[in-house]
Amino acid sequence: MSVIFFDIGDTLATPRQEPEGSLTLLPLPRVLAVLDALGGTRKGIISNPGSQQAAVARALADAFPGRFTDPALVHWGVKDSRQIFDRAVAGTGAVADDCVFVGENAAERGFAREAGMRTAAHPVFALAATENRPVLRARVELRDAQDLSSLTAAMDGTEAVPAEVVSERLVLAMVTARGVEALEGAGFTVDVRGPVEGLVASPDPATEKFVSDLLARGEAVFEGEEPTPRTTHVIERADDGRLTVRRLRFYH
Repeated sequence: MSVIFFDIGDTLATPRQEPEGSLTLLPLPRVLAVLDALGGTRKGIISNPGSQQAAVARALADAFPGRFTDPALVHWGVKDSRQIFDRAVAGTGAVADDCVFVGENAAERGFAREAGMRTAAHPVFALAATENRPVLRARVELRDAQDLSSLTAAMDGTEAVPAEVVSERLVLAMVTARGVEALEGAGFTVDVRGPVEGLVASPDPATEKFVSDLLARGEAVFEGEEPTPRTTHVIERADDGRLTVRRLRFYH
């Protein structure tokens, strides 16, 4: 039987320091439903609490009561090598390929894969990882009668997560084949671009801000999109997930 380990911060929950000094974990959208849907699957934690291990452990129990009850599957420490993942696997009594690590950080997922574990970038894809189903990068296009709220509702009902809202008509997303089928059934156009795992890197904040500003002014398009008369730059997303910006030689 599979064992699924989760990171906490930005994967399961957002931490909040209360005025009196206590720590609260606020579950992220869809997380509780995902955990409950996994039923009796063994679930654990691999997370770095820093100097607040006791506080994080209490907050975890409060935020997710009855969901992480096996102390042998809770591992605290830094995730800057495969070591903590090797320890986690050893404590399960299972082989590494039966273990999944779910975390938003691509580098940490890389260390987990070095230890032989399967990985997922979001809790929504935990089941897909246990079943060895790939998660794909996709461009989701909205038609004139659709809006972002209708896309959010459609994604919330399937294996799909938005990664970046490019415009009111284009969203970059992570999806499984089931997610693609559900979104297309809801009337959205889905253009699959390749697997997520091993391709997503932490963005460079300066580049992301520059790109965001260009898009907001209508002065950039993504590679493969038709330039407009205002387009001055083309944005490319490399295989490692990083953005590069190419200035057009001529203005339109």
